[in-house]
Amino acid sequence: MIKITDQYFWNVVFLVFFLVLVAMGGIILETESRIPLSELSLVDYILITLATWRLTRLFLYDAISKFFREQFWDLVKVGKGYELEKPKFGPRRTLADLLSCPWCFGTWAAATVIFFYLLTPYAVFPVIILAISAVATFLQIVSNLVGHKAGILKKENEG
Repeated sequence: MIKITDQYFWNVVFLVFFLVLVAMGGIILETESRIPLSELSLVDYILITLATWRLTRLFLYDAISKFFREQFWDLVKVGKGYELEKPKFGPRRTLADLLSCPWCFGTWAAATVIFFYLLTPYAVFPVIILAISAVATFLQIVSNLVGHKAGILKKENEG
């Protein structure tokens, strides 16, 4: 059985807000775009994809943006200390959910990156920086996995 909650209201509000922003962005880009969407090259799509991935990781996982994510959580006293907990309901709950879901936030990040990439040539620089950072992040993750796997194999061979 599906449980209807007040939180659905806020989820719908944010969905409608997102759709309105996308529609407005489309209207703006129709007349102000520096590059028509139909003229994007494979390189453009790769840059946009990598920048979106890096922006998503930046806001959802990186320590530097932790202060931002925590603004949407509640500080709850637990025993002698405190812990962060998602609010039970309301707009902060929807934002906390958004900032803990890479698929959800990735949609917002992609819309933002595409909008600015198509709108202004100045967006090319941060998109390239984010894209190169994404490749570097990916290479670091792979090298950590390889190093970790090598360490496990070494321990198995020694033992």
